[in-house]
Amino acid sequence: MVQIDDKLISLDVFERHFICDLPKCMGACCVEGESGAPLEEEETRILEEIFPVIKPMLGPAALKEIERVGTWEVDGDGDKVTPIINGRECVYAYYDEKGVCKCSIEKAYNEGLISFKKPVSCHLYPIRVTKYSDFEALNYHQWPICGPARVLGAEKGLPIYRFLKEALVRKYGQAFYDEMEEADKLLREGEKGEE
Repeated sequence: MVQIDDKLISLDVFERHFICDLPKCMGACCVEGESGAPLEEEETRILEEIFPVIKPMLGPAALKEIERVGTWEVDGDGDKVTPIINGRECVYAYYDEKGVCKCSIEKAYNEGLISFKKPVSCHLYPIRVTKYSDFEALNYHQWPICGPARVLGAEKGLPIYRFLKEALVRKYGQAFYDEMEEADKLLREGEKGEE
């Protein structure tokens, strides 16, 4: 583990490689799973505020589910999450002309309609953040559906944390990311010293 401030970061975040490969995985992370995307308290309010803007982008099943439970819900573990349709895709998901599942929130952001990109838990994936009383743990979540991302990441030699630079800076700030770069450099120097 690497510690930066009150964050404990798994070595996998530095050592494993990852680049999303949407044409291969088809956006399965927006469909698979036991519950929706984890949300921070502030994000629940944001979803309520931006819903009128993204509503026209959503399908009938998504709108019906949002009407039933709201723009967010509490899952079986007591976590605030995005609602899902029939135990499957996120209500904010849509399919593009190639059948790739994408995020309507991110689409609205890219079109300049809103200033919120998407839930930070989605933006940070495959890092999952667990909050404890005194620290946060950043761990790599290895999911079989992300096999193509691991292959592409390995081909390009891109560590997880570098793939997630924008998300990490969004969540923790540039200084934190710069410290991750420094930690990575020290880890690599340590590896060379052991050879």
